[in-house]
Amino acid sequence: MCDARRVTGESVPPAEPGAVPEAAAPAEGVAGPPHAEAGRWQAEAYRRHEAAEAAAVVERAKGALMALTGCSPEAAHEDLLRRAKAARRTLVEECRITLGTLVPPLSHATGAGEADGVAVLAELGRALAQAQSPQELAVCLLEHLAAPVGADAVMLCRRQPAGAPVPIGYAATDGAPAERWRHMPAEDGGAALDALVAGEPRWLDDDAAVRPRAGHPGEHRPSRAWLPVPGADYGDVALGVLRTREGPFAPHARELLRGVSWLCAARLRDFGRRPEQAQAGARAAARALFEALPGAALLLIPVRSPAGDVEDYRVDAATAQAAGVLGDAGRDLVGRRFLECWPAAAEEPLKRGWLSVLETGEPYESGPFAQQEAGACGPGLSTYSVRAARLGDALVVTWLRYATSDRQQQRLADLQRLGRLGWATWNLVTDEAAWSPQVYLLCDRDPGLGPVPLAELPGLALPEDAPALDRAVRALLAGGTSCDVPFRIRTTAGVRHLRAVAEPVPDATGAPAEVHGFVQDLTAQRSAELALVESERTMLAQDGILRAERTLAGRLQHALLPLPRRPVRLAGLQVDVAYLPAESGTHVGGDWFSAIELPDGDALFVVGDVAGHGIDAVATMAQLRFTAKGMLFTGSSLTGALARLNTLLLHSRDTKGTATLVLGRYRPAERRLVWAQAGHLPPLLLRRGEPRYLRRPLGVLLGATESPVFEEAECLLEPGDRLLFYTDGLVERPGEDINRGLERLARTARAHHAGAPGSLVPLLTAMLEGERRDDVCVLDIRAPGEPA
Repeated sequence: MCDARRVTGESVPPAEPGAVPEAAAPAEGVAGPPHAEAGRWQAEAYRRHEAAEAAAVVERAKGALMALTGCSPEAAHEDLLRRAKAARRTLVEECRITLGTLVPPLSHATGAGEADGVAVLAELGRALAQAQSPQELAVCLLEHLAAPVGADAVMLCRRQPAGAPVPIGYAATDGAPAERWRHMPAEDGGAALDALVAGEPRWLDDDAAVRPRAGHPGEHRPSRAWLPVPGADYGDVALGVLRTREGPFAPHARELLRGVSWLCAARLRDFGRRPEQAQAGARAAARALFEALPGAALLLIPVRSPAGDVEDYRVDAATAQAAGVLGDAGRDLVGRRFLECWPAAAEEPLKRGWLSVLETGEPYESGPFAQQEAGACGPGLSTYSVRAARLGDALVVTWLRYATSDRQQQRLADLQRLGRLGWATWNLVTDEAAWSPQVYLLCDRDPGLGPVPLAELPGLALPEDAPALDRAVRALLAGGTSCDVPFRIRTTAGVRHLRAVAEPVPDATGAPAEVHGFVQDLTAQRSAELALVESERTMLAQDGILRAERTLAGRLQHALLPLPRRPVRLAGLQVDVAYLPAESGTHVGGDWFSAIELPDGDALFVVGDVAGHGIDAVATMAQLRFTAKGMLFTGSSLTGALARLNTLLLHSRDTKGTATLVLGRYRPAERRLVWAQAGHLPPLLLRRGEPRYLRRPLGVLLGATESPVFEEAECLLEPGDRLLFYTDGLVERPGEDINRGLERLARTARAHHAGAPGSLVPLLTAMLEGERRDDVCVLDIRAPGEPA
């Protein structure tokens, strides 16, 4: 089926009623039928009638618009002309659409037949718009005339110079009679030619026309009709309609076919224009125009994807300078893909700007940019801006090349904007002054007020900065001394820090005649400097506080945790102690130890680590150390002491945080070490030079839970055994798993197990490479005697 589209055309019937177009005549050398003279008079009368009806249609449409809108006759006529031009229709066609019909009035039809004919013509007029050739036109006609007229075949034929009509379009339903009509019997060729000469339809539906065919008794000739297509501008064209059934065409069918001939005329006029030739001519004209244009310009046709998106452009016309701008000097750009010539067009914002031109029709102009161009002396860099404007469905793109002075001005403007400065000139002879736009912006001054005289410049500064600026200006005017003065002004955005630099230009006598200078915005720099100074002050103050705190914490730590100067003997064991504070930071940690002999002769060994640093950690360490000693002196068990220390951390307002702890009680009579731990690393035992960590009993971090579980473990010491209690600072390193640190301690202890008793130096030296970030506390316990 044909899609419904608008019928277009260009021919306009005579505007004045009674005006008669030139009558059609037979081709030269071709004799018409005997009644040709009478036919010509009838055709002229018919055309006069049609012209009168067309004028009436125009007047009725004007009257309808006047009634609906209240406009004048002239305004109604102009409105109809504007609509016809916008829709590419003739004035009469637009008037018929306005009145609800696309064809001349069916003057002889009445009742339902007329209404049905109008509907058929309206639908057919929309459908014919899609036909692109006379053959497609014939197919579309048959589809729409089969039911209302009973058509079984449709033919369009054109009269040749020799006089014989030749089919140019044909469509038929299934069936032998309709198929035989394709070859146009002689009598039908004569009827078609007669209709063209006479300018009026020929109805072959009477008894003589449909008599039985010779040699085919009982088979009647089908009824046919031949109608001239008025003013087709496609040569002399006739429309033929064949019906296989007998009987004449009804009056409403005849009027319907007359209207169909008018619709065919509008469409055939479009074919007669040969759009491909018109487009080729338009392209040739555009290329000739672009060849004569100065500068660099292109006519670009969008190349769209199947989805309708613009994916490239085709160069349809180009000026001679365009190739040089694009770096393709000497090459013909016409017909090439534009993105191949200039890939920068695919980048933003140029791409978005050109698409906006195609969508909205508003011109687009890019900002200045540097472009490599080909020239007589080789490639060079120039500054351009690109302007794009829509021309129909195409783009006209032009390049505007900045002259040397324009580029210098642009560079100067960019320099002032990026450097946040502007120039100023004062003529001391004429009292004239000039500021660049950037100075007005920096001084927050309305350009309409003009520049400030040099002598009044200090009035812009804050009161505390005005004297220094005033002295510099007076020295400049009196002694010709250059100045470089910082000052502040108050603007709507707040206080702004400026710098004024100026120098005099002397005249022939040496007196200052002009002053040239610039004003620079130093607000961001001064703000950064002030912020840096304030940050340094804050850091120094904070560092002083931290150092004072460290000093205090260190003194408290030494007072609360005195270190023995040499190894001590406790319950028959030799004990050496090492405590090394962290080398980084200003805080003192909470590592601590205790190694004492109990009243019953047993020895107590404790190593702990309080979370955090500073005074609070030292205070918590002291409270844990003395509380643990007190409880164990009074006979508390190891697990009982850990449970009470956990309660102390949880509920005491004087202690905060958490702590780890390992403690052991050595009974010399049995050489037995009973020990327990609270989230602490296990002791390391070296026996006969082989290291192994004692298996930890249950025990959780102190201060972590209300219901902790603690267990005890035992270890029998043999002569020559060495036991290390230590804090995590000995084995931990940033970013390293704690198990690797424990493995490293075991290897190092094996390598240094034979050292003299009481010496931890080789072990600590090997373990503590680099900067220490945490305190280190170690108890080195040795059982005297040689290993068995």
